[in-house]
Amino acid sequence: MNIPRPEYPRPQFERKNWINLNGTWSYEFDFGRSGIEREVFKSTGFKNEITVPFVPESKLSGVEYTDFIESMFYHRKLAIPADWKNRRIILNFGAVDFIAEIFINGKKVFRHVGGSTPFAVDLTKEVTPGEEYDLVVGVTDLLRSNTQGAGKQSPEYHSHNCVYTRSTGIWQTVDLESCGMFGVKSCRITPDFDGGKFIFTPKFYAEKRGCTFEVEIFDNGKSCAKKSMAANSGASMEIVLDEPKAWSPESPFLYDIVYTVRDENGNIDDVVKSYAGLRKIHIEGNKMFLNNKEVYLRFVLDQGFWPDSLWTAPCDQELENDILRSMRCGFNGARLHQKVFEPRYHYYADKHGYLTWGEFPTWGLSCTRDLYYGDANYFESVNNHLREWSDEIERDFNHPSIIAWVPQNETHPIVKKLTRYSDYITYLYDLTKQLDPTRPVNETSGWDHIKTDLWTIHCYVPTVEQLAERLQKDEVSGKEFKRHHEKNEVEYDGQPCLVDEFGGFKYIPAEFRDPNDKSWGYGGLMLETQQDLLDRIAPQVELMNKDERLSGYTYTQLTDVEQEKNGLYTYDRIPKCKEEDYAAIFGKEPNRFK
Repeated sequence: MNIPRPEYPRPQFERKNWINLNGTWSYEFDFGRSGIEREVFKSTGFKNEITVPFVPESKLSGVEYTDFIESMFYHRKLAIPADWKNRRIILNFGAVDFIAEIFINGKKVFRHVGGSTPFAVDLTKEVTPGEEYDLVVGVTDLLRSNTQGAGKQSPEYHSHNCVYTRSTGIWQTVDLESCGMFGVKSCRITPDFDGGKFIFTPKFYAEKRGCTFEVEIFDNGKSCAKKSMAANSGASMEIVLDEPKAWSPESPFLYDIVYTVRDENGNIDDVVKSYAGLRKIHIEGNKMFLNNKEVYLRFVLDQGFWPDSLWTAPCDQELENDILRSMRCGFNGARLHQKVFEPRYHYYADKHGYLTWGEFPTWGLSCTRDLYYGDANYFESVNNHLREWSDEIERDFNHPSIIAWVPQNETHPIVKKLTRYSDYITYLYDLTKQLDPTRPVNETSGWDHIKTDLWTIHCYVPTVEQLAERLQKDEVSGKEFKRHHEKNEVEYDGQPCLVDEFGGFKYIPAEFRDPNDKSWGYGGLMLETQQDLLDRIAPQVELMNKDERLSGYTYTQLTDVEQEKNGLYTYDRIPKCKEEDYAAIFGKEPNRFK
């Protein structure tokens, strides 16, 4: 049987002994949410089949049920290899939307809250090598509760405007792996570009006196540095490189890394493969710098949806292909929009020198858009947001291609509760900087800024004249950069400014037009020809390139998504214009970089 998405899911933390659990599982919908009362978790198999890791709403899952699914259960047999005796046994889930409860032979062993971040279940005390078990995963997905980070999943039955078909349940790879009893649980890699070194901070599943943690760094297969220390969680080790090589978009060099844990007798307990890039991102005044050189972000908005598989890429190659498509169009990176992209996407971004911002899917959370979602369940919304956002930063910290964090998108507070909103945004910014002081924070993309390193604005206007008006300085008030809800936010304070959403021009090639078209695009304007599209985009990009106050832009968007028809490519990834024509526009650097 061919296993869907067979590749190892964590390229920066790879072990040799693992089993991919994707493929055919059985399932049962639980529309009455009575499954726990009915003890469905004791099942030894359901009558319906689903292909994991594709969600039941998708075609590739084999189910394609697109109504709301507030509860469901999965089942599969779980065989533990006999040769994993005296090893730690870990069950990994890339992501399950939204609450997942894990049962082994009817016994609940784990519960995870959060639809976009990974979790690992230590089964060492629950299973015996050589035995087979019934694994049941119970899922709860209350999308309309306003407590979940849903991103662009539609809270209504139909997709509409810029929200689309939902993704319920398991949507990333599930796998089983073994490691040493004192194995590495995680390891943060902090690059010190100016010092020509990496700083490693590991965590271990358990600690024992006499165990050591060894790090070896490889340059094109040749060992170039090696160091060890006592295996203590939270302790840090610096490794200085003799001839450091930078990671950059022009030369995305990656060092291969091997972690080895040895017991008190010197025997190998655990081995993990990883990689890292040596780079620096920082701000001086209103400019961004990458490796101490000013950088201009020519970004495209990427929402990470696919026609037959929704949030899950249909195959590994398609993750890389979307990056390559974007680069052929002249972009040097992407704003990954309202979705936590899977680790293998970031691996390809690292590999190709493709810059990104890590964003959280905040639409659906009342704590960030309470004017839209109301005040109910506000504090549960806060808890879910902070928990998952922290987990996202922890998961993705080591990727050199990620150069900024975006914990929110287009916040919109209730005017009468601006103090509460301001306090929360301030805390969210401070928390992000505590979790990662190495990257700038765009606390909310567009709209209402409170405390931010990057001043970002969204500007969907049809003409270059209107864009110029939005960007011009108001000489009377002294305020710079017109804001969406000016009364709700602080004054601009000289940060790097980016137009991190613009364009969104609706164009459907003639061969794909439907006389009963109900598609959507920004402004409602339908362009007629390829040249019309290019003529709309080019002058706006040229204007921003000439504005020395700006540090970049993000064009909306890479591909169409369902009814939203403003992509440079169709939903099936067919270019609407020649890629070289796009590149002639988006590939241009501002004159100050020439």
